[in-house]
Amino acid sequence: MSTTGAAADPLAALGTLPGVDESVESVRKSVDRVYGHRVMRRRSNAVTSEAALRGARGSAALSGADWALEEVRRRTDFSGDDEARVVGAALRLTAEAGQLLSIWRQSPLRVLARLHLVAAATKGDEVGRPRQEGEPVDEPLIELPPPSAAEVSGRLEGLAELIIAGGSAPALVTAAVVHGELLALRPFTSHNGLVARAAERIVLVGSGLDPKSVCPAEVGHAEQGRAAYVAALDGYVSGTPEGMAAWIAHCGRSIELGARESTAVCEALQRGAA
Repeated sequence: MSTTGAAADPLAALGTLPGVDESVESVRKSVDRVYGHRVMRRRSNAVTSEAALRGARGSAALSGADWALEEVRRRTDFSGDDEARVVGAALRLTAEAGQLLSIWRQSPLRVLARLHLVAAATKGDEVGRPRQEGEPVDEPLIELPPPSAAEVSGRLEGLAELIIAGGSAPALVTAAVVHGELLALRPFTSHNGLVARAAERIVLVGSGLDPKSVCPAEVGHAEQGRAAYVAALDGYVSGTPEGMAAWIAHCGRSIELGARESTAVCEALQRGAA
């Protein structure tokens, strides 16, 4: 994670990168449009529920289980095969994320451990804790060499300190850094992508940018495609100002696409079609 110098608030410093202000403003306008829709005044719970389902579907798609939305909606058993388990994990994480908002700012590492426990849904010794030296990492989408366990530990501590300290960085910047850092580190032996995207959601909701969780960034990440997702992550991992700005912009566009999706849901609800 680049801190762009010795600024006291490195996340805020990232907000000064070229193009980031424009991304922040564009995201804010997109979110405001959803929250200003007349349906949100009467049926926000329905929009939130639909956004959760679509967000989980998008996150699962990026982790290799690209199911149709109606299949995710219809299915009740997610234990049959690898893809079903991925979809089930994404759904569990989406439900769990809302329960962890009050803990995030005080103990983000505890929240990450809980997210992994929920995603893995097993009782193995490797579940719910950062991986140890020599343990493999199962994350098929991300082909970058994983950092050592020692580096993971140090950078997780640094990330936690930034979150606990707070600061003046826009929600988009903080969410993008949390998401990118977790993908780059892959701190767990499995389900790192799902956990990273759930953590991004927690930041966006907890920051007040999307308090009702109706702008699922996971939808936008999936819509932009796996290749674009990986390419943008390469920019983050590079640590260059251009690369970091490109990753933040990619995350911003994902939120905008999620907001667009929920705007369509609002329109459908208004017509009585959903």
